[in-house]
Amino acid sequence: MISPSPKAVVGVDVGGTFTDLFWFDEAEKRFRVAKVPSQRGDEAKGFIAGLTSFGPVSSLASIVHGTTVGTNALLERKGAKVGVITTPGFRDALEMRRRDRRQTWGLWGDFTPAASRENRLEVPERTLADGTIRTPVDLDAVREAAQTLARQGCEALAIIFINAYANPANERAALEAARAVWPNEHLACSSAILPEIREFERASTTALNATLQPLVGSYLGRLEDALAQDGFTGRFHIVQSNGGVMSTATARKLPVRTALSGPAAGVIAAAAIARAAGFPDVITGDLGGTSFDVSLIAGGEAALAAQSTIDFGMVIRTPMIEITTIGAGGGSIARVDAGGLLEVGPESAGSRPGPVCYGGGNDRPTLTDANLVLGRIDGSKPLGTLQSLDVEAAREAIRRKIAEPLGLDVMTAAEAIVKIANARMAGAIRLVSIERGHDPAKFLAMPFGGGGALHAGALIKEVGLRGALVPRFPGVTSALGCVIADIRHDGVQTVNLMLDGLDAATLDARMVEAGAEAHAIVSDAGLSVERIDVLYELDMHYLGQTHTVAVPLPVTLTEGRTGVTSTIIREAFDKAYGAAFSRLLPGIPVRIVTLRTAAIGRRPAFDLTALAPAEGATLEAARRGSRQVYLEGQWRETAIWSRLDLPVGARIEGPAMLEQSDATILLDPGLTAEVDALGNLVILRS
Repeated sequence: MISPSPKAVVGVDVGGTFTDLFWFDEAEKRFRVAKVPSQRGDEAKGFIAGLTSFGPVSSLASIVHGTTVGTNALLERKGAKVGVITTPGFRDALEMRRRDRRQTWGLWGDFTPAASRENRLEVPERTLADGTIRTPVDLDAVREAAQTLARQGCEALAIIFINAYANPANERAALEAARAVWPNEHLACSSAILPEIREFERASTTALNATLQPLVGSYLGRLEDALAQDGFTGRFHIVQSNGGVMSTATARKLPVRTALSGPAAGVIAAAAIARAAGFPDVITGDLGGTSFDVSLIAGGEAALAAQSTIDFGMVIRTPMIEITTIGAGGGSIARVDAGGLLEVGPESAGSRPGPVCYGGGNDRPTLTDANLVLGRIDGSKPLGTLQSLDVEAAREAIRRKIAEPLGLDVMTAAEAIVKIANARMAGAIRLVSIERGHDPAKFLAMPFGGGGALHAGALIKEVGLRGALVPRFPGVTSALGCVIADIRHDGVQTVNLMLDGLDAATLDARMVEAGAEAHAIVSDAGLSVERIDVLYELDMHYLGQTHTVAVPLPVTLTEGRTGVTSTIIREAFDKAYGAAFSRLLPGIPVRIVTLRTAAIGRRPAFDLTALAPAEGATLEAARRGSRQVYLEGQWRETAIWSRLDLPVGARIEGPAMLEQSDATILLDPGLTAEVDALGNLVILRS
């Protein structure tokens, strides 16, 4: 080990409805799980309640936290009010985007940018693309603009100057001038958030970072205060959207890197489970309280993208696991719109007040309420801290809000809610598979989150998937991912160099500096790692092209150098470009646009056999009788099983319900489930 010896670590995934926890003693290979309500608005309370279920918080060595606070805020447009100071002529870059539209046809759209137009102000300044400052920034104008935005109620400030990636001097001067008059710490400039070419992507990333700063900053502050009050003195880290972890200090400055934090942790765990189970090609489906997050894992590896779109027009350019997120979760509210059509989500009841059946005061039915009324969830069983769920209240809400307006009976209305949600989930799966050239028949779904496994059968049939692989603890898979995630830090800088005539020594020096900086951040993380790898990637293209290809370099930081040469770069570019487009363009010069650096602290391998069923488990001991479940338009007598008591090799025929404390699995008619050696449930067509 090159950092502290293994100690107990807790992975905590705070979702919109529930907080999931996975406690693991690295030395003794012991684990425990817990699930408590998130208590939106006071997440620290649920956070601490979950931690104390394992014992005194002061005894914990480290906590790794994956959160959907940023994801949910962006999906529901509930971030802070943002002010923008920018270069003359670029006030509307956020709104113009890439000239795309939510609806292809028609003159009007309904896109709302991160900062409204009256909160985007211009100040005199101009930096040219080569870094030359033509017009120094007018600092008096900056201070006046900042004061105006503060008076208009803006809670965060983003300074976005054109070409600041080439020379950040004007932006940095403006940032210091604004800091002197801005009423809080929530301000940043684009060159500090994303020192990279492309004005819209840089503007969007910076503005979205600003809208999350107050929210994520106050959220982390409450957690840190609560932990301190309970005597916690260990390390507290946050999962990034790239699947690595970072310090809370970094998360406060760059909350945009947490935009897919919770979902990313789940994908990391899913990839490890898929590899160990012998099914390296899976499509994950994380169904939480607010969102449904989908990612494709091919060959046991999750895909990493340079940028992601959280929702239409909300582009974040920072390394992220490729995840498609839609506003469809267990807490998603069902409603009949003005045209008489049934809709489910994106608005969510969260954990406060929660679904109607939670008894928290909500009177609008959710997907969870529909599953409960259909008998797919056993309302008499405890859920988190709830001892039971109110089936009658859920049924009454569906009757008043959905069934009567649509002229349906309650059961048909409840099933319609589920079908609408299933259709939306299936669409997200098609987006990451069929629309990207992957045959879904070669992939297994991997449903997790509290409600994912309730919908696995429907998704297999709707999308044409090969089957499903349900993890041993689907409800806490993201929390498990927090425990096994590597420590990672990414850096990016625009270099704009021609490959012909490249000064390789100068580029090597820049790579060494960037790699050493990233390595130092990872080594200071305080979590045990087996080694730290420094990886390099270039964004490159042929001269005259607009878009780039990602070119991984077969070099690493060793003894203060990388050994990069023009020949190495040319060979790597030809390989990457040929793989992407099946041909090269000889004779056309090649440009290196961007240098990307990643330092990855490789965590000790997690032995998934620790999750396997206990020896001596029997099929008979797992049997829990049967009950009526509404399936395919009728009530059916359905076998009930205690999933965690099933032995290795057990085969279950659908229809069946497999229950455990953190999730419920619906095995539809026509499907068969088998328990593998690691305790996973492999579901295939009968």
